Amino acid sequence: MTLFWHVLTAGLVMAVIALSGALTLLLSPRTVERLITPLVAFAAGTLLGGALLHLQPAALTSGLAPAAVGLYTLAGFVLFLLLERVIQRHRHHRAAAGPRPLTYLILLGDGLHNFLGGLAIGAAFVSDVRLGWTAWLAAAAHEVPQELGDFGVLIHGGWPRRRALLLNFLSGLTFLAGALIAYVVPAAWSVTWLIPFAAGNFIYIAAVDLIPEVARGPESSYSVLGAFGLGVLLMIATAMVGA
Repeated sequence: MTLFWHVLTAGLVMAVIALSGALTLLLSPRTVERLITPLVAFAAGTLLGGALLHLQPAALTSGLAPAAVGLYTLAGFVLFLLLERVIQRHRHHRAAAGPRPLTYLILLGDGLHNFLGGLAIGAAFVSDVRLGWTAWLAAAAHEVPQELGDFGVLIHGGWPRRRALLLNFLSGLTFLAGALIAYVVPAAWSVTWLIPFAAGNFIYIAAVDLIPEVARGPESSYSVLGAFGLGVLLMIATAMVGA
């Protein structure tokens, strides 16, 4: 198998992982409804864990100055604050009752994160195919829990399950785009400022939208804390594997 087919296969399979939420199609709507809040808490844990345990350390070891890492993280946070306000104002003027602004932020943040992952892992394949597959396995272990959590957030935010699956899959395809760019133009993956920028996106979504949402939910605090803790622990485990 040539290098191109290794990169293409890795990118396509990673996009398919975004369809892991299809498991919920086997469940009744009532069961899915009971699972939504724990899944949202789980997403908050994986997003915070991903930002603080994966993206921030990667940014600090990429050659960026610590002050620059903080600045780009803040820029990612503030941009999503502004985006959410714009989306809310647009919906208010249209008096529409469509999906909540949070869902669009989830898709944007996840798409950017997948694109960054594709750039990094595509570059690893260019360096050494075995290194590329090792990095891909570590990323896949990270993506499965995050995609499940993101799917729960999309459902909670008003998307039908089938539409949420399609949107998650399209977001996952940005990984393939990043990997192919790294293959065609190897220097493209070195846009290191996007790493802390994506971390700021994730911190905003988790801290401003998801955690307040689960904090006022009717579910048991034990189940919510357990789901949040599980998301964080999975990010700790994948960080240790990738170390």
